[in-house]
Amino acid sequence: MAKSLNIGMIGYGFMGRAHSNGYRRVSNFFDLEYQPVLKAACARNEDAIKKFAATWGYESTETDWRKLVERKDIDAIDVCVPNNLHKEICLAAAANNKMILCEKPLAMNVAEGEEMCQAVEKAGVANTVWYNYRRIPAVTFAKQLIDQGKLGRIFHYRANFLQDWTISAELPQGGNGLWRLDAAAAGSGVTGDLLAHCIDTAIWLIGGVQNVSAMTETFIKERTHTETGKVQKVTIDDACSFLCRFNNGALGLFESTRYARGHKALYTLEVNGEHASLKWDLHDLHRLQWFDHRDEGNMRGWRSIHVTDSDHPYMNHWWVPGLQIGYEHSFVHQVADFCESLAKGTPCGPTFRDALETQKVCDAVLDSAKSGQWINV
Repeated sequence: MAKSLNIGMIGYGFMGRAHSNGYRRVSNFFDLEYQPVLKAACARNEDAIKKFAATWGYESTETDWRKLVERKDIDAIDVCVPNNLHKEICLAAAANNKMILCEKPLAMNVAEGEEMCQAVEKAGVANTVWYNYRRIPAVTFAKQLIDQGKLGRIFHYRANFLQDWTISAELPQGGNGLWRLDAAAAGSGVTGDLLAHCIDTAIWLIGGVQNVSAMTETFIKERTHTETGKVQKVTIDDACSFLCRFNNGALGLFESTRYARGHKALYTLEVNGEHASLKWDLHDLHRLQWFDHRDEGNMRGWRSIHVTDSDHPYMNHWWVPGLQIGYEHSFVHQVADFCESLAKGTPCGPTFRDALETQKVCDAVLDSAKSGQWINV
């Protein structure tokens, strides 16, 4: 008989919807010992959270997250709020013996992240961070190929995440919809928002980062703040590029910007190895591009692998071969993995401690951009 996993959701924005969809759909496709129950949703705006709860099927609502984390009928807290609120909520949730599923990045900085790690580890509560791109089948398949040694020694890793939605100087900063442009709420700009995804995936695929050399730029220096109505200095990074060396000796090249006209969410990665290379593109997320130098010369070339067969990661839970899935399913997969980890008594990566490694790289990148020097992670 299935066991209930009562979810308390804090936040109702884009990620609140994405996570809620994952909780709702997972039991339809995965045979799980633990099955999520949408117990309560929480936000300060009572009308907005009641509408959100009704749309997604939450049984109740709260307007004070402190009451939510103290409720005896809640097993797990899902933290879907701006980055500056992560630490306080997670510390309170851990103190109340709640499991925690926290949006990325883990914290505003490494110091906060370490405090959060110690809290969940002391409490012994299950925890994970929503770096969902690990759970896209083509990316998971890339991980399998690398772990099997099919690429041989890894020489290069490169990734970019390009958007164009902040180019207008008329766009304000701060508030519910635009908190990512306010350093007080976000901590950083594209480094913590976009590059954090790239860094987490890279660490998961090929290992830790040793040192970095970075540059950042803020193209529009002042914007009106939505909460004060005043023109204020912009303190987030609009663009960031950095070089790095991985612990295994591979070289890395990363770039992210919100000023790449024509790109809404272009996330690509490429890994070059001794024997083979692979490439992946979020805009074509069900395909993995593969080149193997060991193929016969007259047949050697890039091939496109359609990652939809039942022996590909996660795909045996979905449709018949050839019918692809999309972005939303990465969240379903993370919920499934979290529930399976509870049944097995094993961690569900990335744990808070795993995500702290990504935070360390982000902090080093920002430090390097300020100092103009190589920084050890």
